[in-house]
Amino acid sequence: MNSPGSSPGAVPESISEPHLLNRVRATLRVRHYSLRTEEYYIHWIRRFILFHHKRHPLEMGAAEINQFLTHLAVNGHVSASTQNQAFAALLFLYQKVLEVDPGQIAGVVRVVRPKRLPVVLTRAEVRQVIDHHDRTFRLMAQLLYGSGLRLLECLRLRVKDVDFGRNEITVRQGKGNKDRRTMLPVSVKPELEEHLRRVRQLHQRDLADGFGTVWLHDALERKLPHASREWPWQWVFPSAVLSVDPRTGVRRRHHAHEGSVSRAITQAVRRSGITKGATNHSFRHSFATHLPESSYDIRTVQELFGHEDVSTTMIYTHVLNRGGQGVKSPLDG
Repeated sequence: MNSPGSSPGAVPESISEPHLLNRVRATLRVRHYSLRTEEYYIHWIRRFILFHHKRHPLEMGAAEINQFLTHLAVNGHVSASTQNQAFAALLFLYQKVLEVDPGQIAGVVRVVRPKRLPVVLTRAEVRQVIDHHDRTFRLMAQLLYGSGLRLLECLRLRVKDVDFGRNEITVRQGKGNKDRRTMLPVSVKPELEEHLRRVRQLHQRDLADGFGTVWLHDALERKLPHASREWPWQWVFPSAVLSVDPRTGVRRRHHAHEGSVSRAITQAVRRSGITKGATNHSFRHSFATHLPESSYDIRTVQELFGHEDVSTTMIYTHVLNRGGQGVKSPLDG
């Protein structure tokens, strides 16, 4: 996926000043879009305007959007998800910021999303990779696999989202901005409790040093002005360093960075000697595959996974360790 830093050249003042992109940012923040989404949307709107020689979006419409999205597919060779992201950014610009109808957007050359089966590890391979992690990264990997969490869902866990009494984890604002509950593996509880004791000591040191606040949505910050300093709202996996919030300028401790976790998992896979192209998401794929192997029905997997449509979950019935389509090979008869 293209990154916001890949936009061509410097941004002319006519685009960034005085207010168009600021209006986009303000509209995104009012709707509580993430900082990452804000960066990507600004990037694609900027690219769109530059592509059309700095014309104002109000002077353009469906035809120019079609031309830009087709250019991304044909000349830019972007992925399907990248093209969809650019499309979403431009729709947001016209419908939510400018509040105009750009017209029917049809005839775009769309990137075909390849149909690929997920990389799934065996139970033994999962244990092997987990055992090659250091302490904190090991705990994250255990939750990715044992609870079926996406990486960012794991990193955005707050202390109050972990219910040791009910062996339950609440995922807040997961994909599609939906909450869901999943299991807390019993085997990981002692290690997680010890980890949280260390995190609480870190939080108390931050408070003593005049820091100790955590990021909250603006509305929640106004409703609960002291919550950002309270223990239940702290990240389960905080960053090792303090950093400045780019939106507010406040110096605080964010959650651990996904890039560092992804690199740690990639290195653990390499050290384990496993030849599969496994990533952090392979733990989630393995979670969804091993549950049906243990005779849990696909609807249960769907609910734990947070899939809107069961057809999305059904892909895992094709990667069970029983041969293609679950049919026994005649050679094994």
